Amino acid sequence: MTTPTIRTATAADVEPTIAAMVLAFSADPPARWIYPDPSQYLIHYPNFVKAFGGQAFAHQSAYYLEGYAGAALWLPPAVHPDEDALIALLRRTVAAPVLPDILAVLEQMSRYHPNEPHWYLSLLGVDPLHQNQGYGSALLRHALISCDHDHTPAYLESSNPRNIPLYERHGFELLGVIQVGTSPPLFPMLRRPR
Repeated sequence: MTTPTIRTATAADVEPTIAAMVLAFSADPPARWIYPDPSQYLIHYPNFVKAFGGQAFAHQSAYYLEGYAGAALWLPPAVHPDEDALIALLRRTVAAPVLPDILAVLEQMSRYHPNEPHWYLSLLGVDPLHQNQGYGSALLRHALISCDHDHTPAYLESSNPRNIPLYERHGFELLGVIQVGTSPPLFPMLRRPR
């Protein structure tokens, strides 16, 4: 395997990076629980990505693999998802029966975030065409070098249990399970700097 080239996303990279995320999360349990209808997923998930991880673009902490085979959206310490935009989007686009569970999941997610300054990996995804080639690991290593250099913890919620071993190989530890009503489980994970 050749080492993939990882770049910091600029304004010109926002849309293709978001498109990579849409492909990467097309079979993700929570993403498809929120938007089970394929056309609704394709219409609304790009806006979900912008609200949930879009702050990474403004802080030069959105990274993508050359060719947009995958991407990682890291939020720096004290930077959070755009909660107002996220809640408004969900209220406008999600089926009413699952909305209370989604909002309760978001509330539980906030309880697991460390109180100390930390980097938050809001989204990491690899296009299914390019999965199982080490690209997720490369994206993780790229950002974790800075976390270790700055002695800053990293935090994430794994949305797929299959990805837990990947994160554990990179030093993340499972903190618990987030699940409400009909939601699939989310797995909050924390990595102390090395």
